[in-house]
Amino acid sequence: MKRKQRLHGIWYLIILLPLITILAFNNSCQQVLSHEAELQNLDTDSVSVNIKKRYGIVVDSFNLIESKIKKNQFLSDLLTEYGVPYPAINSVVQLSQNVFDVRKIKRGNPYVVFQTKDGLKKTRYVVYEHTPTDYIVFDLGDPIKVFKDVKQIITKQKTASGVISTSLWNTINENNLNLTLVNDLSEIFAWSIDFFGLQEGDSFKIIYEEQYVDSISIGISKIYATWFNHMGEDFYAIPFVQNDRESFFDIEGNSLRKAFLKAPLRFSRISSRFSNSRLHPILKIRRPHHGVDYAAPIGTPVHAIGDGKIIKAGYYGGAGRMVKIRHNSVYTTAYLHLSRYGRGIKSGKYVKQGDIIGYVGSSGLSTGPHLDFRFYKQGHPIDPLKVKAPPVEPVSEGNIEDYEKIKSVITDLINTVH
Repeated sequence: MKRKQRLHGIWYLIILLPLITILAFNNSCQQVLSHEAELQNLDTDSVSVNIKKRYGIVVDSFNLIESKIKKNQFLSDLLTEYGVPYPAINSVVQLSQNVFDVRKIKRGNPYVVFQTKDGLKKTRYVVYEHTPTDYIVFDLGDPIKVFKDVKQIITKQKTASGVISTSLWNTINENNLNLTLVNDLSEIFAWSIDFFGLQEGDSFKIIYEEQYVDSISIGISKIYATWFNHMGEDFYAIPFVQNDRESFFDIEGNSLRKAFLKAPLRFSRISSRFSNSRLHPILKIRRPHHGVDYAAPIGTPVHAIGDGKIIKAGYYGGAGRMVKIRHNSVYTTAYLHLSRYGRGIKSGKYVKQGDIIGYVGSSGLSTGPHLDFRFYKQGHPIDPLKVKAPPVEPVSEGNIEDYEKIKSVITDLINTVH
């Protein structure tokens, strides 16, 4: 097992070598890395600039009509609109059965019709884009053919950095970065940083891969490493493969994944904190508020902060719809004022960390949509914002040497990001 783990560490260093080379010569990481499949699919597109293709079809002899699927429009409607005869439509439907379920054509998805440039304006091809990467070609030649293909995906290695002014979302947006990075950063550091409590001046750096189709981003494909400075404290996320699973670890080799999430909601704001004497907004009397209120829109998913067994799930007076989870013999959490419960949520059910147990609401004694989140240690309420959850398994002793090598490379790379 030890030899296997060492091979994993060496493998990860090899994976990082191209990234190191690229960053050494280009801090902006704009160099394009093409997939191996792209190299294998090189055709006359890349040999002759005089031959233009779309979806692998030479376009010179066709007029192209581009549009989007309308409401309640079926494939047969689409083909009829462009003059395809009924026998051909029947053949297309039959041939599609083993390729694509034509009933799954979606409103708003784009399609392209290839019509001949002669006086007949005959429809020869119809291409339907099922996803940003996958498309279906309906070849109406003789014989009629239907096949699925994939667009060329370009992967770019990139870096990004930013300084928080108001929120992580605003900073990512203001820097014209992919907004998916908001979720990526919040998930990686979910156990270390309370993203509801970010401060002006907090900052981050991230090294990642982003995939493009037709020059349009289709998502973040990999996070190589990231760093976050929150209230003057540095947080590193170092990727490392252990027990056949890649996870992020901190600078000391402790897993960033903890027994408990930092908060049960992804994004919102804290509207009321833990207090032994709070003026109740409805009753207008002072009494303890042993929880943290997160203001969020009705329907916002509420996540279990850790594995455990549901011991209560029902309507409880002023608490409204509530779910209570026993995580172990020491810790219990409660989620109040829900609008509804997650699928299958009931007393006695076991849940995993991150499972959706309900949705933000305003049930019970409440002035508006929010989640009242409560944390109990050995039955006594404690401030959820002050809980220090223990980490899961750190880097094992047998993997420390490999981890230190990777950590050195990663921290050097992070330091090059500006």
